[in-house]
Amino acid sequence: MTGSSFTRRSLIAGGGAVIVTGLLLPARAAGLAPTPSMRGGSNNYRPGAPIVERIGGGGFWMTGTVRRAGDGAPLPGQRIQIWAHTTEGHERDPQSHGATLTDANGEFRLEMPQIVPAFGQPHGHLAYDSGEFETVFLRPIMASSKDKTLAAHFVLQPV
Repeated sequence: MTGSSFTRRSLIAGGGAVIVTGLLLPARAAGLAPTPSMRGGSNNYRPGAPIVERIGGGGFWMTGTVRRAGDGAPLPGQRIQIWAHTTEGHERDPQSHGATLTDANGEFRLEMPQIVPAFGQPHGHLAYDSGEFETVFLRPIMASSKDKTLAAHFVLQPV
């Protein structure tokens, strides 16, 4: 009989070649999943907090990225609100809230006073709430109250 015969070895080698070349990747993954809101993230949220250069006296940096769900593209010009319990005020105080915009790479960075523990945990609050994408509230917890930075990353789902 002429023709090709498939052996276990040829099937494994051929299947590996298909995976390596990426032919199966679209079927395996639909893309980057959106970030879900975190429990407690919206506590003391203030709609429309102003865009600021810095919150209070500074000394602590809140940083992060904002990307689109699916393709993971960076999202420039997105408004991120930040608030926390700090050395200068409680998270419910207006002076403890501010917003910033993402840069061309979808990155944000805002200086604020040192975050201190509230309810036993040093944590920040962040929100995306501009309307082009689904609203997301985050409440990342710091490893130590002595940390000088905290990062939070958003993957947003279009509305």
